[in-house]
Amino acid sequence: MDREQILDAAAQIISQKGFHAASMQDIAEAVNLQKASLYHHVSSKQEILFDLLDQALDLLTERVLAVFSQDLPIEEKLRQGMRVYLASLAEHADLAVVLLLEHRSLAPEYRKRHIPRRDQLERLWRDLLQEGISSRVFVAKDAALATRAMLGMMNWTITWYRADGPLSIETIADQLATYFLDGLQMR
Repeated sequence: MDREQILDAAAQIISQKGFHAASMQDIAEAVNLQKASLYHHVSSKQEILFDLLDQALDLLTERVLAVFSQDLPIEEKLRQGMRVYLASLAEHADLAVVLLLEHRSLAPEYRKRHIPRRDQLERLWRDLLQEGISSRVFVAKDAALATRAMLGMMNWTITWYRADGPLSIETIADQLATYFLDGLQMR
């Protein structure tokens, strides 16, 4: 049994039950450990939550940066960034649910460490939108507000997207990008 397997099981349990209803016993049982043995790998449920949030942020940041570092027109960076972001949420649905819905369950000492990392991911998007505004490709009065609107739109998809539904995550990403870009582009 390794820490990665424990975190994977914890993400699934927390995404299904919620942080407060999930227990260390649930996690231990999911990975065929005694509860006492689980504590050899992790010190607390808070530590697990924090590690899951870090894991999700690392994944999203890495994938978004890979797109944003390409030499592409700003509109294409935004569209591809939205594709990779939504695809990542869909591919790692349990982790996405934990990141987007359970972060408020962090104890203050963990929250203080989490928020700057979360803000760093948001800043990547905001900088991209600000670049589009500065170059007069996008029209927006407030890059921060536009960023939060876009992230809210994308993040909310975890509540209704189904892999077996009528639209693929790629189709959804493309349509959301079009809606968003149509609202941002100079006319």
